Amino acid sequence: MAPLRVEGPFDLALTTARFRAFGSDRACLWHEDGLLRVVGGREVRIEAAPGGVDVKPLDAETEPVVRKLLGLDFDLGGFYTWAAGHPRLGSLAARFAGFRPALTPDPFEALVTSITAQQVSVRSAVAIRNRLIERFGERVARAWAFPARERLAAASPDELTAVGFSGRKAQYVVGLARSDLDLEVLAGLPDEDVKARLVAVRGLGEWTADWFLARHLARPRAWPAGDLALRKAVAALYGDVDVRAAGARFEPFQNLSAHYLLAQFLTP
Repeated sequence: MAPLRVEGPFDLALTTARFRAFGSDRACLWHEDGLLRVVGGREVRIEAAPGGVDVKPLDAETEPVVRKLLGLDFDLGGFYTWAAGHPRLGSLAARFAGFRPALTPDPFEALVTSITAQQVSVRSAVAIRNRLIERFGERVARAWAFPARERLAAASPDELTAVGFSGRKAQYVVGLARSDLDLEVLAGLPDEDVKARLVAVRGLGEWTADWFLARHLARPRAWPAGDLALRKAVAALYGDVDVRAAGARFEPFQNLSAHYLLAQFLTP
């Protein structure tokens, strides 16, 4: 089968850097110059190919997941044209040419991953996430499927603390899994409505909601102003500025700008 074509610049290694920068990710596993992800009970392998990526197996079930996972629908060309008029950010765009923010295809996984990362280092969060995946997920060949919502709804908070969650975060994850929040309907709502529904759930604050908009829904104006790493990245490039207010200077590419600012911490 022909490779999955990618319109515009694309660098698979840069795009997937966050899956190995802070420890190997069991559910998005980099293996022998390719990315492994379980889709519908099958292990999918993604490798760089001329003009796109080679995906095995590639079919109607795996293609949309791969497209989302690799951020293939971002307007990277438009972003580069816009960034060229902003010298500081433009230098990052040139440095990381072809980098597309990797997205989390599943909304439940995106939220649980954010809860895991609350108030701990990224490396610690990856380690805890991996232990969660190994305890409650399913292994298919080399990669693991992230635990299903139903599986975590059936778990007890004590089972999550056993893999490294704090007691409070364990309650958040189990509570989310058992909640009546319809995650699929969020994709059809405006940004502010998405945030309102998420922060109404115990354990899901503005930081988590902003990253859900950025790394699951790929909303162009998502700007996680409360993220400590983003604050450091903005300060490194622009000095002592109000990060929340600074988001306006990246209109209408706040999400891509945030990811390119953070890319400084993913690669040497």
